[in-house]
Amino acid sequence: MTKKLGCIILAAGKGTRMKSAIPKPLHEVAGRAMVQHVIAAAEALNPDRIVVIIGPDMEQMTEAVRPHTTALQSIANGTGGAALAAKDHFKGFDGDILIMYGDTPLVSTSTLQKMVDIRRQFPAIGLTFSGMHITTPNTYGRMVMDDDDTLKKIVEFKDAAETEKNITLCNGGIVCADGAKLFHWLSQVNNNNSQNEYYLTDLPAIARKDNRQTHVVEVPATEMEGINSRIDLANIEKLFQKKLRDEHMLNGVTLVDPDTVTFSYDTLVGQDVVIEPNVFFGPGVKVRNNVHILANCHIVGTEIEEGVHVGPFARLRPGTKIGKNARVGNFVETKNTHIGAGAKAGHLTYLGDAEVGEKANIGAGTITCNYDGFLKHKTKIGKEAFIGSNSALVAPVTIGNGAYVGAGSTIGQNVPDNALGITRAPQINKEGWAPEYRQKKIKEKARKDDK
Repeated sequence: MTKKLGCIILAAGKGTRMKSAIPKPLHEVAGRAMVQHVIAAAEALNPDRIVVIIGPDMEQMTEAVRPHTTALQSIANGTGGAALAAKDHFKGFDGDILIMYGDTPLVSTSTLQKMVDIRRQFPAIGLTFSGMHITTPNTYGRMVMDDDDTLKKIVEFKDAAETEKNITLCNGGIVCADGAKLFHWLSQVNNNNSQNEYYLTDLPAIARKDNRQTHVVEVPATEMEGINSRIDLANIEKLFQKKLRDEHMLNGVTLVDPDTVTFSYDTLVGQDVVIEPNVFFGPGVKVRNNVHILANCHIVGTEIEEGVHVGPFARLRPGTKIGKNARVGNFVETKNTHIGAGAKAGHLTYLGDAEVGEKANIGAGTITCNYDGFLKHKTKIGKEAFIGSNSALVAPVTIGNGAYVGAGSTIGQNVPDNALGITRAPQINKEGWAPEYRQKKIKEKARKDDK
């Protein structure tokens, strides 16, 4: 029989030190809120329940973590008090309970699984704590080991003696506990410390009274990195981006200048894709094989099929789909637009709420006028249609298959298949006008120069 698993994620931080009205765990890393990264790592374990601890007035957090349950820590009284707030959601629960932090977006599922596996190895193990060896100066709690290599106690840095501050094994924060005992132990935690807070780090000494051991699971320090400031947030973003870039390159993507490419947590890129410098991927991007993305592109919520060339300086907004071997060139912006296979929009174009047929050609300066001040409307451009430069297509409008639109036209009515649509004032040529005009201007200039 598979043993049950529950997860408690501590996410009641208000972001005070980040100088923000947004709860700290909702600040984003790689396009996703920190707490959602932690939830995703926990969900991969298939737990029976996840409970997120929030503070007062955190409706945003409640929405962000759905469909998972939230529990309120009404008073900010430490990590022990936060975990205890989940008690009512684990009545009668006899599985294992993982306690994690909502501001550690780099934590991996493999680390969490290791914490659970070690806890389950022997009945004598009541707790596993994550630990990390750090030799540089830091303010993490210090892990004091017993002679049998079990954890004797954790001393918070502010409460540590000088000899204890020299210990390099530091508290990583994650706890896996016997769920049948956890809340009984939490109820015994006191706040007799310099911060007057209830610490999870008191649990090993309390569990020892029940003849239950605490084991330390050493984990990579980078996974335990928390965020308390905008500087921390930027540093974590760098670490996360490095991880994503390496993964993509190992999977067959060429990054011409890796440090200048920004991925989102969910960016999918196929093999033999070349990405030039200064390209930004927001959430919801899928790129198939053999695509070339030139420099300085901004791409969000877009699907790009095989063989496509994008950019430079293209902006692809949500709802964009680009078919095989299509071309989207410099200073082209798309939004909620499907571009058919082999179609071309070479430069200086806006395509919003549009369908562009296969092998259609969109001339420079073309725009789809999709908004009437109140509603959005659709433009349909047929297969192999040709839209002349500097044209305005006033939606709703349909340009038929094989149809042409003359350059400089404003088209507000449908153009049938294979027809030419054109709106253009008649051209007037005045013979001999230019020399007469030049002489007139030369005389005007001379008079001004004489004054």
